[in-house]
Amino acid sequence: MKLPRRQFPHLAAAAAALPAVSRVARAQAYPTRPVRVVVSFPAGGPGDILARLMGQWLSERLGQPFVVDNRPGAGGNLGTETVVKAVPDGYTILMASTTNAINATLYDKLSFNFIRDTAPVATISRNSLVMVVHPSIPAKTVPEFIAYAKANPRKLNMASPGNGSPNHVSGELFKMMAGVDMVHVPYRSGGPALTDLVAGQVQVMFPATVSSIEFVRDGRLRALAVTSATRSDALPEIPTVAEFVPDYEASNWFGMCAPNATPAEVVDKLNKEINAGLADPKIKARISELGAMVLASSPADFGKLIAEDTEKWAKVIKSAGIKPE
Repeated sequence: MKLPRRQFPHLAAAAAALPAVSRVARAQAYPTRPVRVVVSFPAGGPGDILARLMGQWLSERLGQPFVVDNRPGAGGNLGTETVVKAVPDGYTILMASTTNAINATLYDKLSFNFIRDTAPVATISRNSLVMVVHPSIPAKTVPEFIAYAKANPRKLNMASPGNGSPNHVSGELFKMMAGVDMVHVPYRSGGPALTDLVAGQVQVMFPATVSSIEFVRDGRLRALAVTSATRSDALPEIPTVAEFVPDYEASNWFGMCAPNATPAEVVDKLNKEINAGLADPKIKARISELGAMVLASSPADFGKLIAEDTEKWAKVIKSAGIKPE
């Protein structure tokens, strides 16, 4: 049967629309099986806790399990590589963090480019660090500390959980912007570093608020400032570093990313549901308990944050000559 010529344009348009229709249909159906959420660090850390918190929310909202898969190793790069190499179908997601932005420069020969090879989905939280000193240090404010450090170059030891950790680069950024010279002392994790700080073996550190707040409250450590752009709800009386060192900001964010080329409709669906979770009072309260603040965003805004932080920490790493352990 011959079709009238005038029908051809309509048939062509209908055929062209089929892929778009099928993509929308897939997004509407997603997920149809369990989703794996890869965490690049051991169980029990803030990224793991957030992954399980949001995973439970997404499971309840979308009707499929979101299963946390801890893949620690290589400074967080092992888990990231697992996601980068996964099929970009929305069934493998990474709990990303500031560490990913730092590692882009810290490691010379990664098998992936984090910005190029991932699709930002949604931010979840931003964790402030807190600048704490041993009580033996006479300084009670940031300006007093800067003056003391300048009067005692290389006599103050700055602890961190390891080379290139967010805590380390936050301290190096402070050194650069405040013009002070302190000796970095890396540890294998934050616990031993805090233990030595409380004992007076080292003098200053930039730990997460949640891990140090009890030491501050009982007087074993003195908090001089928080590193975020605004004051922390957990320590509202403590000023920000930026109140004394203009434009200083350092924090640890967490968010979810998918492999590059994951369908935009799937990314947008996950973003919508994650942001809905971040508006839930119970989830907001749990994030606050972790010493963090809710950070909701669009995929585009998350991508901008990753790019800006990658550039920011690259400058610090190169200037300080930081190398992975």
